[in-house]
Amino acid sequence: MVPRFPGCKEKSRRAKARAKGLPPASSSAASYPSHDRERGDGYEAPEKAGWGAPGHLNGADDPGEPRPLPPSKDIIGSPWRLRSPIGQWANVSVQAGNQSFLPVSGASAMAAVDSLSLFTGLGLSEHKARETLKNAALSAQLREAATQAQQTLGSTIDKATGTLLYGLASRLRDPRRLSFLVSYIANKKIHTESQLSAALEYVKSHPLDPIDTVDFEQECGVGITVTPEQIEEAVEVAINRHRPQLLVERYHFNMGLLMGEARAVLKWADGKMIKHEVDMQVLHLLGPKTETDLEKKPKVAKARLEEIDRRTAKDVVENGEVAGQTLSLMEQLRGEALKFHKPGENYKTPGYVTTPHTMDLLKQHLEITGGQVRTRFPPEPNGILHIGHAKAINFNFGYAKANNGICFLRFDDTNPEKEEAKFFTAICDMVAWLGYTPYKVTYASDYFDQLYAWAIELIHRGQAYVCHQRGEELKGHNPLPSPWRDRPVEESLLLFEAMRKGKFAEGEATLRMKLVMEDGKMDPVAYRVKYTPHHRTGDTWCIYPTYDYTHCLCDSIEHITHSLCTKEFQARRSSYFWLCNALDVYCPVQWEYGRLNLHYAVVSKRKILQLVAAGAVRDWDDPRLFTLTALRRRGFPPEAINNFCARVGVTVAQTTMEPHLLEACVRDVLNDTAPRAMAVLEPLQVIITNFPAAKTLDIQVPNFPADETKGFHQVPFGSIVFIERTDFKEEPEPGYKRLAWGQSVGLRHTGYVIELQRVVKGPSGCVESLEVTCRRADAGEKPKAFIHWVSQPLTCEIRLYERLFQHKNPEDPAEVPGGFLSDLNPVSLQVVEALVDCSVALAKPFDKFQFERLGYFSVDPDSHQGQLVFNRTVTLKEDPGKV
Repeated sequence: MVPRFPGCKEKSRRAKARAKGLPPASSSAASYPSHDRERGDGYEAPEKAGWGAPGHLNGADDPGEPRPLPPSKDIIGSPWRLRSPIGQWANVSVQAGNQSFLPVSGASAMAAVDSLSLFTGLGLSEHKARETLKNAALSAQLREAATQAQQTLGSTIDKATGTLLYGLASRLRDPRRLSFLVSYIANKKIHTESQLSAALEYVKSHPLDPIDTVDFEQECGVGITVTPEQIEEAVEVAINRHRPQLLVERYHFNMGLLMGEARAVLKWADGKMIKHEVDMQVLHLLGPKTETDLEKKPKVAKARLEEIDRRTAKDVVENGEVAGQTLSLMEQLRGEALKFHKPGENYKTPGYVTTPHTMDLLKQHLEITGGQVRTRFPPEPNGILHIGHAKAINFNFGYAKANNGICFLRFDDTNPEKEEAKFFTAICDMVAWLGYTPYKVTYASDYFDQLYAWAIELIHRGQAYVCHQRGEELKGHNPLPSPWRDRPVEESLLLFEAMRKGKFAEGEATLRMKLVMEDGKMDPVAYRVKYTPHHRTGDTWCIYPTYDYTHCLCDSIEHITHSLCTKEFQARRSSYFWLCNALDVYCPVQWEYGRLNLHYAVVSKRKILQLVAAGAVRDWDDPRLFTLTALRRRGFPPEAINNFCARVGVTVAQTTMEPHLLEACVRDVLNDTAPRAMAVLEPLQVIITNFPAAKTLDIQVPNFPADETKGFHQVPFGSIVFIERTDFKEEPEPGYKRLAWGQSVGLRHTGYVIELQRVVKGPSGCVESLEVTCRRADAGEKPKAFIHWVSQPLTCEIRLYERLFQHKNPEDPAEVPGGFLSDLNPVSLQVVEALVDCSVALAKPFDKFQFERLGYFSVDPDSHQGQLVFNRTVTLKEDPGKV
C-alpha cells in the first residue's frame, strides 16, 4: 500500500462525513477521542494508552490504512512510543508540522478485534482473559499467535489448541520464533504439552537462523503417534510393578508415580490420556472408593521435615527479619539451586542477545574453560569493603566453589585519582579473612593495551565517537544529544589518538559509545582524559576507560561465565551485551542480585569520610562502623558474617536487615569458640575475713563449662576478691537474688559461698568495700545465685560499644531531617577501666573471650605490653529494646 499524504487522508475523512450527512470533523485533538482500551499496536502516549475508536483508527474507515498522529498541541514535541505487534516499544518524537505515517500490518487489523472475546474463544475463562489483558506483552503476543492460527484453522479454535497457544505466548522468550511454532501448533504437528515444552527448549538452545526443521521435528516428537493400546500397555506395566503396595494402600497410593512411569516410557503421549487410563485401570483393580478410602491420609511429622528440606534456597525476609530454616551457602549456590545457565549455554538466559558469531564464540569459550564455572569479585580500590561486600564475596567466591569453579579477584583500577595502596591491601586481607582464596588476582590495568585497541576498533565500526560536551552537560535525566555523534570515523580516530597523546585538557574530550541504556542514559562515556599517574602504569596513560566500557570486556578476556553484580547495575546490562557483541567477542551473562543493607548504618565511602572528619569515628576500622575491617576489629568472627549472608540468602530483592540478626550469628559462633574468663567492669572490693587457707588458692576454671574436654585455665583465689558493684545491694528490691544482708551468694568455680558481715563506706556514704565470711557450698543451704569475681587481677581498658546512630535510617531525610551527622548516638562508646583475671595476660590482638555474665570481648590492636584493651563484641543476650 502506498502511504497517502496527510492532506489526502483529511479530505477523504471529511468527504465520507459529508456523504453520511454528518458535520465535518475538526482536525483538533477533540477529533481523536481517547479510550482506555489497548489496541495492541500503533501510537500510544506514555501517560495514557490508546486513542481512536476500535475498528476506526482515528476516524479511518479502513483499519489497514496508515494513520497520522493527532495534531494536538499537547503532544507536539513530546515523546510517544510505537509498539510492534509483539509488545515491543520504540521511541518516536512528534514535531509540529511533521507527522509520520506507517503502513499497518495484518496483525494491526486484528488488534481492533475485541481481545476479550478473542481470548475466551481460545478457551480461557473470562477472569483469566482479563488478567492476561493486564500484561501488555503477553496479550500482544497471544493476539499475534491467535491471528496466525486463525489463518490456518479459521475463526474457531478448539480449546486444546488454544491452551497450547496460550502456553506458547506465555513461555516463549524469543518473539522471532512465534510464527514458526504457531504454524506447527495450527497444523497439529505439535499437539501435546510435552511436545510444546520440547519445542520451546529447542528454540531456546538454537537461537541462530536457520532452524534445522528435520532435527527440530525429531527432538519434538513431530509425526510420532502414540496409540491408546500403547498407553494401556504402559499403564498396565506400571500398575503390575506396584500392585502389592496398591492393594494395601488403595486410593491413598501416590497415583502420580504410575503416571510418571508411563510418561517415561511414552514421552510424547498425551498426559490427560495417561491419567484417564490410570484412573480406569486402578478402578478396575480396586473397585469403587470406600469410606476408608475417602478419609484423609494422616500426616507424619517426618513428612513435614522433608517438606522443610525441599524449601527454596532463599529465606523469607519480612521487615528485616529472616524466617524459616536456613540452608548453608553452598546448598543455596550449588548446581540448579539458582537456575543459572550452564557454562556455554549463555543463549538460554532470558534477554541474552545473540549474533551470527555467538555460537562460534561460545564454542571457543568452552574449549578454553573446559566448561568450568568462572566468576569474579571486582572491587574498586578506593575504599574499604563493608557488610554489603561480604554478600558479594560470598556469592561470587561461593558460587564458584559450590560448582567446582574458580573466582578471580579483579581490581577495577581505572580511576587513579581515588586509588590508594592501603585499599588494595585491605581488600585482599578481607577476602582472605572471610576464608576465600582467589584463583588469580588481576587488575583492569592488566588489559589497558587490549582495551585501547578495542576502542579503536569500535570507532572503525562506527560505534564510538569523540565528543567535546562537558561533564556538566551530560548530567541530568535528559541531556542534549551530542552534536558530534555523527562525525566521520577518520576524524574520531585522529582525535582519539590526540587524546592518547595528551593534546586535550581534562574534560575537553571523551570517547562515547553509540547506544541507549535501560535507564535512558544515552551514549555512555568509554574513555576520559586524566593526568593523574597510575599506581601500576605510572605516566604511560593519560586516558582511562570507564566502568561501562571496562567491566564487560575484562569479563570477556577472563572468560567469566557468570558476571554476578548487585541490582543497581541492571541498567547497564544492555551496554554489557551491546559492547561485547559490537566487537564480536565472547559475551558472558550478567546476573543481578539484591544488595545487602543494614539499619542503623552508613556504608557510603563519602559519608564515612565525613564521619572521620567530624571526629565521630576514628577511622575506617572504628568498631561502630559496618566496614569489614571495623567488624573484625570489634571481634566479629568471619564465620559469623558468612553465616549471616547465608541466612539472608541469595535474594533478588534488596534486603535491609536488623543488626541484631548479625549479632545473633556472632553469638552462635563465639559461644562455641570463645574461651571463658572473668572480668569486673565496676569493681567492688570484698574481704573474706575467714579465708580457709594461709595463702592464695589456685582454682581450675573450665574454658568451656558445657564441654570440659576442651581444657581448663588456672586463676588465683585469695582473701581479697572483686565483684561487680551491681551484685550487691544494701536494700534489695523483691526478687533480687545476689549478695545482700541475710542473703548469701556463691562465687563461681570456687565451691565457696560468702555471707555479708560488714559494709565499709567512705566519707561520702558510698560503699567502698565489704567484709564477708565464707563456707563450703556443700556445707549448708544452696545459694540462690552464683556470681563472677576476680582476685589478683589485671587492670585493662574495656571499650563498650552501642549503635552509632539513633534512627533506623539515618540517611533518610524524612526520618532524620538534619542529616546523618545530626543523628549520632552520644553514648555509642563508653571506655571503662576494668579488672580481668590473669588467665588472659598473654592474649594477642583479635583473640576472643567470653567474660562470664557480661558478653563477648576481643583484644584490640591498640593493646601493648602490660596494657590490654578489649572491645565488647556483643552482649551475651540481645537487649530486648533493640529487637
